[in-house]
Amino acid sequence: MICILLVAGHGTLLETQIKNDLTGLYGHLAGVPKALLPGVGGRKILDFWWEAVNMRQLFSAVYLVTNADKYKHYERWATANDFPVENVVNDGSTTLEGRLGAVADLELVMRSRKLQDDIMVIAGDMLCADQNFDIAQVIRFFKSMPGDLAIYYELEEGEKRSSRGIVEVCPETHRVVRFLEKPQGGVTESRLASVVFYCFRSDTLPSISDFLSLQPEAEDRSLGRFWEWLINEKQLPVYGMKLPTGFQLIGQVGLSDYTKWLAHYSAKQQDSPAKPITCRSYARVGLMGNPSDGFNGKTIAMTISNFWAEVTLVESQTLVLLPHPLNDPTEFGSLQDLFCISRKEGYLGGLRLLQATCKKFYQFCSKQGIALTKQNFTIKYDTNIPRQVGLAGSSAIVSATLKCLMKFYNITDSDLPRPVRASFILNVETDELFITAGLQDRVVQVYEGLVYMDFSREIMETQGYGNYVPMDMSGLPPFWLAYLSDPSDSGRIHSNVRQRWLNGEPEVVEAMKSFAELTDKARVALQSKDWSRLAQLMDENFQLRRSVYTEVCLGPGNLRMVQLAKQFGSAVKLPGSGGAVVGLCLDQGRMVEMRKAFQEAGCVFCVIVPYDPSARAVSGLRR
Repeated sequence: MICILLVAGHGTLLETQIKNDLTGLYGHLAGVPKALLPGVGGRKILDFWWEAVNMRQLFSAVYLVTNADKYKHYERWATANDFPVENVVNDGSTTLEGRLGAVADLELVMRSRKLQDDIMVIAGDMLCADQNFDIAQVIRFFKSMPGDLAIYYELEEGEKRSSRGIVEVCPETHRVVRFLEKPQGGVTESRLASVVFYCFRSDTLPSISDFLSLQPEAEDRSLGRFWEWLINEKQLPVYGMKLPTGFQLIGQVGLSDYTKWLAHYSAKQQDSPAKPITCRSYARVGLMGNPSDGFNGKTIAMTISNFWAEVTLVESQTLVLLPHPLNDPTEFGSLQDLFCISRKEGYLGGLRLLQATCKKFYQFCSKQGIALTKQNFTIKYDTNIPRQVGLAGSSAIVSATLKCLMKFYNITDSDLPRPVRASFILNVETDELFITAGLQDRVVQVYEGLVYMDFSREIMETQGYGNYVPMDMSGLPPFWLAYLSDPSDSGRIHSNVRQRWLNGEPEVVEAMKSFAELTDKARVALQSKDWSRLAQLMDENFQLRRSVYTEVCLGPGNLRMVQLAKQFGSAVKLPGSGGAVVGLCLDQGRMVEMRKAFQEAGCVFCVIVPYDPSARAVSGLRR
């Protein structure tokens, strides 16, 4: 692949204003070409781009095309920066009026150097907000697509569409469906701005000569006009890749705009290092319908603030995953200590969850055409969610890790929408770690609060995810939670039900439909605040699960807790697939007695504190 850096523009406005500036601050920049002006961090703008593309494993050659007026500056720059002087191409123009135009400059390099390879084209006078993005990732994405590639970013607040080339990109295929050069208001809703950063396939190169034959005037030979013609008229396949950073062409801007954007991007660079990012995700309880989420059913679940997983990420020189001292032990007091911990906790801590999430995140961004910055980090986690009791502890760690990665790499909700995020978290666990799971836990941990979820087959097949509806949490009754201190006998909750369902066994198929019906009734009860009706439905949910999964599969520990709750007149069901129960006791006096009975039976008992994202207090956590 060949790289061509375009620096042949005539920046008369900026050059004139620097020359006439009366402050004396910019006198040393008089006559300096735009690409050799100071960029972020004080380096010349072109220095950054040369460093980014100076990789022999990616490019067989790099060329730079400039005008005759500034040729000597770039020749001297090439000598000082180990750039091959013979690859500096002079287009012969000396004034703005006599310019060739960017497309003609590109064609000059191709023709004079007889280039027939794929080509990357970059404006060498372009400021970049984040100078750590990965050129190699851009090339890999380009080679995976059956067409050319246009880089874009999302306009920042205050940037106008009318000053940029705007692309409309299909979110499924990543194909650019329309290119609009500096559109006026109302023409498009897109805020995706194309920059002079493109990849052309070798079989597209003849189209450049065709375009030039149609455009005799230099002012019409801009790359923006070329893309409009290529995409809108010729309808050749061009794909878009997003960089999570801003770009500004110095182009024909004045001194005030240059200094404004330089200060803006420099401030971003100064603000970014070493600030830890901390995110939490909360445990959840399934209030109704579970476990039908894995069987095209419907469920209602709620996040609870009693238990949480917290992940902290901070930028570092190398990428480091820190093991948790309790959950990922590497040091033991004795062989007996190792034996006891391994028997109770198993061998699968949270470190694998961090690693799998990072791997899947990179894979997702690569496939979605999102180029990540080349930044490393150190990441660690903490959690107080009890293990093996079915409160979604694993997915909470994955969810919190994903939040941190999105913040660190500036991935927005439009890049990774909430419904897709929930499926992403599930795929981390099922595809990477082979954990049996359904969507319910991941959905409620992404949306947070009290969420109604419909996983009907028709909906899932049509849009790729379910319908997820946050519900009002005001005035909820006092739910409680109890779990086994030692959940080793909590049973093989999922058993062979999935295979029976896949086989179309009528009993299981009808049961999953009944779970969905119970969920719809519970939704009405919650909306009308009919707590007695809700309690009745919770009991029905458990009895239905008991009949389908059988007592053997539910496990003696779970059954003992259910029986104990019934002695105090409380509604009770399983919140997930583990050694815990969730209940609703409308008699507060009896709930006090029930707490003591559970504690005396060796269980942990707590009153649930719902986590309501709309009413969360300021806690200092970056969410």
